[in-house]
Amino acid sequence: MQPLAVTLLLALSLGGAACAQAAPPAAFTLKDGDRVVFYGDSITEQREYTNDVEEFVLTRYPAWKVSFFNAGVGGDRVSGGWAGPVDLRLRRDVFSRRPSHVTIMLGMNDTYYRADEPGIFSTYAEGYRSIVESIRKNLPDARITLIEPSPYDDVTSQPLSPVGINDSLVKYGQFVAQLSSENGTLLADFNTPVVAFLKTLKHENPDLAPQLIPGRVHPQQGGHWLMAETLLKVWHATPLVSAIQIDAGGKQPTVEAENASVSALRRDKDGRLTWTELDGALPLPFPAPELAPVLALTSKLSDLIPSLDQETLRVRNLAPGSYDLLIDGRKAATYTQADLSAGINLATVDTPMLDQSRLVAYDTERKNALEAERFDAISRDLAGETSKTAAALEAAMPAAEARQRLDALPRPHRFEIVPTSSQLGAKP
Repeated sequence: MQPLAVTLLLALSLGGAACAQAAPPAAFTLKDGDRVVFYGDSITEQREYTNDVEEFVLTRYPAWKVSFFNAGVGGDRVSGGWAGPVDLRLRRDVFSRRPSHVTIMLGMNDTYYRADEPGIFSTYAEGYRSIVESIRKNLPDARITLIEPSPYDDVTSQPLSPVGINDSLVKYGQFVAQLSSENGTLLADFNTPVVAFLKTLKHENPDLAPQLIPGRVHPQQGGHWLMAETLLKVWHATPLVSAIQIDAGGKQPTVEAENASVSALRRDKDGRLTWTELDGALPLPFPAPELAPVLALTSKLSDLIPSLDQETLRVRNLAPGSYDLLIDGRKAATYTQADLSAGINLATVDTPMLDQSRLVAYDTERKNALEAERFDAISRDLAGETSKTAAALEAAMPAAEARQRLDALPRPHRFEIVPTSSQLGAKP
């Protein structure tokens, strides 16, 4: 189900008050039934920003059936690479999947890891243009997102030459933007936001900063989530998981819910609030901070959470004091009355909902490990494409996708906001 996101704008004029409805936010680019192919080199083959996007769609739109295919090959250029020339790559790895949406990110290997040279750049431009033309011809109804290549880290380590390698990638990205404009495709810039964050991270934690892109080429989790965020923003992703606002004052508590349903809301004599809630989505499956310190710092210092992961709970008109939040009988956190009145983001709290989304992430890794093995078997069978191993792995994919979607369906949870024991024991 798609979160509701229509707002009303009250406009006042000198002649009097007038009501006008604001234009609703653009709909998310992907839709139920889409088939998405990510085409690229080893940075796509890492299956990280692509997994992140897949996990977003699974957890944000759990009723949808969207299929994702990773066609990244290490070392690939616009001409292809060890897994075949570009014409074979496109036919076997893109067109055969009948995608409704294709993303393309190439450029890192096309620089040959050297400062800009006109001949090398012209080869890149001609080859990239040919790829887009071929997709247009063979998949006339497919939507395309061109991606300006992710950066070579010339920020946390000294550039290897007076003109850094990333300067070449920036030039390549400018060409990709021009090509996107000429062809009317969507465009995502993976270079600018990651470089900007490298500078932020270098200032805040110079020891940890090089780990955002270890080895200067292949991003780590934090870098991949920044890239996924960029792509999802281009696709008009909504940050809303759910939004619950409870007014605990008056004779009976009342509730407003967005992308969620609330039932059995009640307030007991001791000030305890209880209700049952079924959200329309799950929070993003970020790992525990101690397991992914670079990603944790990325989440803290960037706009990743505000942009993609808002599961808000606001409770107004509680008596002053502190309160335990319990979900399914498990204590999630303790908040003050002021905290709850201002609103908290449950997406950043250890909850049963986050447990479930992490299960979806596990399912996604397992499914994409199958796909990676199948893709590798077919890529190495350049002549026949009839590998029995690949066929068996292909046959296992529907069950793996079904498991992802089943585990992504939100479940009802019992919420309790309970005055802390010290507050319950206090004299009036």
